[in-house]
Amino acid sequence: MTYTQNLKHSALKKIVLIGASTGGPGQIEKIIKSLPKLDNTAVIIAQHMAMSFLPSFCKRLQEHSINEISIGKSDEILKPAHIYICSGHTSVYRNGFTLLFSQHISPEHTFNPDINVLFNSFVPFTHELEILSVILTGIGDDGVYGCKNLSLHGSVCITESEQSAIVDGMPSRARKEVANIKIYEMDEIVNIIQRFCQ
Repeated sequence: MTYTQNLKHSALKKIVLIGASTGGPGQIEKIIKSLPKLDNTAVIIAQHMAMSFLPSFCKRLQEHSINEISIGKSDEILKPAHIYICSGHTSVYRNGFTLLFSQHISPEHTFNPDINVLFNSFVPFTHELEILSVILTGIGDDGVYGCKNLSLHGSVCITESEQSAIVDGMPSRARKEVANIKIYEMDEIVNIIQRFCQ
């Protein structure tokens, strides 16, 4: 691990984690369009989607973004000023001073990617990174457990209101089960993420 890579990691101060399922791509596009030029922040998106569709999804988002967007790869260094799309079950781990991605496909996980896996992997880093976790529209409860753990460790967690969510499965469970979660309309969520990234 080189000193240059460690310096690059030291600039990473904020993380936005976004989990979404049914109805999510359009809402994620709104968020991406609104983001300023990122500096010390990385955005990681876990959208339930067949892996074969991820390259076109990533390309479409890039057309609306002033920030670099890519599909995360195993053992890739997590860099600031970058937006990552999860492929497979994505988590982060530490190697020295550097955070890297880990990705795998496992039959024990119902969803692709598994939002809980991503969110829970950041729990050990809540004392050194400012983390905003976001649960958007979707069927089921993926992400709720991970969001709960992040909240218990002091991270800010937000989700959609019933009126705002296209499918109010994941947001509904998050509102019921995550203590101190903040509830907003989608337009407000876009503005909150935008301000967080500045």
